[in-house]
Amino acid sequence: MNALDSFHPAVAGWFSRTFDAPTPAQERAWPALQSGQHVLVAAPTGSGKTFAAFLAAIDQLVKEGLEGP
Repeated sequence: MNALDSFHPAVAGWFSRTFDAPTPAQERAWPALQSGQHVLVAAPTGSGKTFAAFLAAIDQLVKEGLEGP
C-alpha cells in the first residue's frame, strides 16, 4: 500500500508533484496520526516530522470541508 493512499486525492497529488517520496518517518507516522492517536515521532532533523503532522492535519481539514455544509 502506498503511504499516500489514505489521503484525499488532491492532497496526495500535491505531495507527489512536490516531493519525490515520503520519508520513513512520515510513512510510519501518517497511519497513527490519521487514526487519531497521539504520536511521538523520534527521527533526525530534516526527516519530515513536523510536515508529517501538518500534512495529516491539512488532509483532515480538506476531508471535513468536503463533508460539511
